[in-house]
Amino acid sequence: MTAHPPAGHPPSSPSAPSLGCSGQAPPPTILLVEDNPLEVELTLRPLQDVRPVSRIEVARDGEEALDFLLGRGEFRQRMSAPLPQLVLLDLQLPRVDGLGVLKAVRGNARTCMVPVVVLTSSNEPRQLAQCYQLGANSCVLRPVGYEEFSEAIQSVARYWLGFNQAPPPSAQPLA
Repeated sequence: MTAHPPAGHPPSSPSAPSLGCSGQAPPPTILLVEDNPLEVELTLRPLQDVRPVSRIEVARDGEEALDFLLGRGEFRQRMSAPLPQLVLLDLQLPRVDGLGVLKAVRGNARTCMVPVVVLTSSNEPRQLAQCYQLGANSCVLRPVGYEEFSEAIQSVARYWLGFNQAPPPSAQPLA
């Protein structure tokens, strides 16, 4: 898991997260779940230019993402920590694929309302239907060109972090 600070701030090493005024690491705004290092870098660049991103965490496989979100394993201390405002989820992941992550996130009372945007290279109707059936908030087709991709990622982040009204932290799902 790698933390990435907002633009204009020096990166923090994974072993020494940047600390806020309270002495605790600031909560991540975005969790990017992506195993391809090139895709991670291409996604981080436009995200770091979007405000009000405070921090971006990167999970390199589905199991690590679930551990982070559900407060398991090496992330047990996160059980009471704030959740990300947005999860950007690739579908093709090692250990647990994106659909498995989505299903687990939606099946857990703590994480069921976290916005999850699926980033996909496929516009195959069956796969898109599966994503929405499992509770994806949005599916975004990755444009081939970098400029288009950058604009798409920034638009997604601006919407979910700026315009969208997130549920209050104490909100409980109905029934």
